[in-house]
Amino acid sequence: MARVITEKCIGTKDRSCVSVCPVDCIHPTESEDGGEFQLYIDPDVCIDCGACESVCPVSAIYPEEDVPEEYKTYIEINKDYYKLNKEEFKAKWENFYKQKGAK
Repeated sequence: MARVITEKCIGTKDRSCVSVCPVDCIHPTESEDGGEFQLYIDPDVCIDCGACESVCPVSAIYPEEDVPEEYKTYIEINKDYYKLNKEEFKAKWENFYKQKGAK
């Protein structure tokens, strides 16, 4: 299992989670930021240690099995961020983020 970053991160991107992650699975880092709406956890790299969850100032991070029903879509979003190239990701999720009010 992995941790999942959800809707509460949209527009926040505090990055406290990035600095405490022992396996560097949360992106984009500040130097990588290309205007993404939120941060994402790579499920193939995450070791489910929980360090990120405890420092998130907006409580946006959940263990995958505990993601609330209203945020379940973010499991796929986090996976797609690492699986798809940037253009494919944007095309697939742009309308979703617009509906969420992300700019």
